[in-house]
Amino acid sequence: MLTLADAVRDVSYRDTNPTEVIFILLGLVAIGSAVLVVTTRNVVRAALWLVVTLAAAAGSYLMLAAEFVAWVQVLIYVGAVVVLLLFGIMLTKAPIGREQGLDGENRIAGAIVALAAAGTLVTLMVDAFRNQYVDLNGGAAATTAKTGEALFQAYVLPFEVVSVLLLAALIGSIVLSRQDDEGVR
Repeated sequence: MLTLADAVRDVSYRDTNPTEVIFILLGLVAIGSAVLVVTTRNVVRAALWLVVTLAAAAGSYLMLAAEFVAWVQVLIYVGAVVVLLLFGIMLTKAPIGREQGLDGENRIAGAIVALAAAGTLVTLMVDAFRNQYVDLNGGAAATTAKTGEALFQAYVLPFEVVSVLLLAALIGSIVLSRQDDEGVR
């Protein structure tokens, strides 16, 4: 029986192919830029780091031979969502640079709550979609068809939740932008 220690010793760096190296580099870029999204104090720079994160995710999809999902990622998320975020920032006249009044003292408590919320969401999503599989056999046309069927049958609820969330963000930015400079409606 092969133990974990034997498997680790048998792994050689010569066996690593360039595709795996590119995939690992894209993952590191995605993680690094995602950390910069949430730690950067400049809102516009955070949105631009989000572009890098989403582009790295699209590159990972390309490396996994999911071209359709990669281009949807680029067109919808990198193109539309980030433009919507920047448009909302500019429309609401939000402060673009550092703002002292926005920094809180409870960063550790906020990080704990964020990690707990992320863990809960991941647990719920894994439990809800544990038995959902997409059969990707049958060529590129079948892959796109199967992806579309899965998206609009098994995964329609998360898809619609994201749609409503984006609509709420757009309505919120319009409401905030319609306020006067003094904050009086």
